[in-house]
Amino acid sequence: MERVLILGGAGRIGRSVAADLVTHTQAQITITGRDPLGTQVAQHLGPRVQFQALDLADEAGLTKAIAATNLVIHCAGPFHYRDARVLQTCIQKHVNYLDVSDHRSFVSKALAHRAVAEAAGITAVINAGVFPGISNSMVRQAVEQLDQPERIHLSYIVSSSGGAGVTVMRTTFLGLQRPFEVWLDGRWQTVQPYSEPETVEFPAPYGRTPVYWFDMPEGFTLPKAFPVETVITKFGSVPNFYSHLTWIAAHWFPKQLMRHPAAIEFLAHVSHRMTRISDRFSGIGVAIRLEVRGQKDGLPARICSTLVLPDTAIAAGYGAGSIAQLLLRGQLQKPGVWPVEEALSTRLFEQSMQVRSVKINQELLKQPQLV
Repeated sequence: MERVLILGGAGRIGRSVAADLVTHTQAQITITGRDPLGTQVAQHLGPRVQFQALDLADEAGLTKAIAATNLVIHCAGPFHYRDARVLQTCIQKHVNYLDVSDHRSFVSKALAHRAVAEAAGITAVINAGVFPGISNSMVRQAVEQLDQPERIHLSYIVSSSGGAGVTVMRTTFLGLQRPFEVWLDGRWQTVQPYSEPETVEFPAPYGRTPVYWFDMPEGFTLPKAFPVETVITKFGSVPNFYSHLTWIAAHWFPKQLMRHPAAIEFLAHVSHRMTRISDRFSGIGVAIRLEVRGQKDGLPARICSTLVLPDTAIAAGYGAGSIAQLLLRGQLQKPGVWPVEEALSTRLFEQSMQVRSVKINQELLKQPQLV
């Protein structure tokens, strides 16, 4: 019997991953956390799920838990604060690894272990949620249809809380702390967080919605995976006043305040309380809009892909759960440490999404139709 350990599995994202595995695998699943209410979460998920109280600072307990499993799924964010200890332990214990990380500092730490993971025969896949995650595979799916990709533009919208917990709110405000580098016109350039708004046409029910520069790990990994000149990653929220509040936090609040842990905690908890109210009328969905420009059959071409799902946390469960399923079945074997777009083939991605009734709409336009 395959055994899966989900670190942070009692949280909103972690329990969505566990639910996906309950549906699509026969694995025995252990979810962890520091909150004793995790037992109730496990009971709700069914008899193949159990809860184990575990603090990641408990190195001995963590090592023992990892050694007793076949796959570790790291959902214990925010990943801004995390080191690569979990991944290192998985490599040492010869256990495959998967995470839903969402920050480039963590990605850099993880990718530094590629060679040792490859030598150990361990497959480690990072950034495996919805964005990053499903979004990365949508990019690969589109890029592979062009003869020469040149420009990737990713836009994301989340409704209210997205069905996620306070950790995701922390992640949002942590992403506003510092300028970051982006790949523009063939070189790394620095941009300010939540700057340069542009209005993007998303599918219903979102329509035309503003999005802003946001530091996403795919902005760091996609230029290394594909020979493109530009990668843009922008993010927004609905109702739109959440985007306005985030813009104010990014541009009006003192920088030192935004770098203070107590301020981040205050903003995260206030935002979470606000979104719990707006969830009732705005929903908790997510929309992704991807545009890849390049050359096809000697002509300029553009591929536009869109995806809308009604629950952001469940969508993240689809992303990580589908890759976990492939790892458990042995269908995904690529020793080393890889972001999703370098690990998962388009064929397996499309099969996994079809099984989960996830529909990605895609349109290819060549020169005569381009404006």
